Amino acid sequence: MLKTPIGRLRFVGFLEGLSFLILLGIAMPLKYIAGIPQAVFVVGMLHGALFSLYLIAIGHAWYKRKLTFGSSLLAFICAFLPFGPFVLDRKFR
Repeated sequence: MLKTPIGRLRFVGFLEGLSFLILLGIAMPLKYIAGIPQAVFVVGMLHGALFSLYLIAIGHAWYKRKLTFGSSLLAFICAFLPFGPFVLDRKFR
């Protein structure tokens, strides 16, 4: 799976999507309901790093001509939507 640009994109997309859901579903409620702002700090920093890695993976797949410009743009947009990378993964199988 990690031997091809698309495989790496799918793997990083899964991790980025999971971190986004954890940030929205667990860390944010912990901050605003339980008063634990450290959860957002830690998960947010991890999500930011994975988001950057995801953008690099999109760029790499596009550079290696495994993705069209339109597919790259779609992958970028999906990064901002909850469950977006998971839905996009079905397209890249």
